[in-house]
Amino acid sequence: MSKQNREANHEIRDMDLDKDSMSGNTKADFRCGTVAIVGRPNVGKSTLLNHILGLKLSITSRKAQTTRHRLLGIHTTEDTQFLFVDTPGFQQKHINALNKTLNRTVVQVLSEVDVVLFVVEPKPLSDADRLVVKLLPEDVPVILVINKVDLLRDKGELLPLMQSLQEEFPFTLMVPVSASKSLQLEELLSAIRPHLPIQPAIYGEDDLTDKNERFLAAEMLREKVFRFLGKEIPYAVAVEIEKFEQEGNLRRIHAAIIVDKPSQKPMLIGKGGERLKRISSEARQDMENLFGGKVWLEVWVKVKSGWADDERALKSLGY
Repeated sequence: MSKQNREANHEIRDMDLDKDSMSGNTKADFRCGTVAIVGRPNVGKSTLLNHILGLKLSITSRKAQTTRHRLLGIHTTEDTQFLFVDTPGFQQKHINALNKTLNRTVVQVLSEVDVVLFVVEPKPLSDADRLVVKLLPEDVPVILVINKVDLLRDKGELLPLMQSLQEEFPFTLMVPVSASKSLQLEELLSAIRPHLPIQPAIYGEDDLTDKNERFLAAEMLREKVFRFLGKEIPYAVAVEIEKFEQEGNLRRIHAAIIVDKPSQKPMLIGKGGERLKRISSEARQDMENLFGGKVWLEVWVKVKSGWADDERALKSLGY
């Protein structure tokens, strides 16, 4: 998906790049490389990616396992193309075929990138954090991103915390940020850049991700399920886009929300269908904001028992 897809209804941030500076990215010191964003669930990995990109690309919620796919976010500046790979949070609970697949994704990404951002909260590492530390590569620069520092009541606690965290792993650098407040993100980009290889951009200057609109529509809808349902149901939910058609600036999308048990279907639909209507309405609004055009969205609920522990079902759903 590129920025051009959204220009019909939304003003795109002017990057102030002339043709000579970006045409073929021929600058001798132009850098382009991949950056993995890893950490335990709920540390703000997707929020970090969204605020770097300046738009909502990766879905977020307060529930773990929101991010299930390897998602590429492309951020291009005058002298650098950052290819951020948002990964699922490394899972220790609800171990089934789905979560084993998510964990394999994290391990695979770590073996393929130029830089790793290990995202934590501003407190000593938990056991869940340390499980991710064990996966960190020793031959790739690892930058510790201490997120949510705006929540620290006493900023004097930050320096001793950083000193204690350095004892956990030989981090290349430590950068405190607040992703939700967009604080210190430029400093983070500056810290990443020297570790990326000198080479031309891989994607166009307007590209935002390698994912298509069909994938993004499914993610927008799944996010609303996570936001409006209780703790357990979302883990047994998936979204399948059964039809995606575009007529000019209008997109017609037919989507199925897949649940694991028949008893979950009425809980998702709600009394008089009100919950499903709200989920659909808010998902449609997010799609229109991202795609820059009108969306006609039809959503229904299907039961597919045991899908999260069925390798064939997982593959058909894109996992």
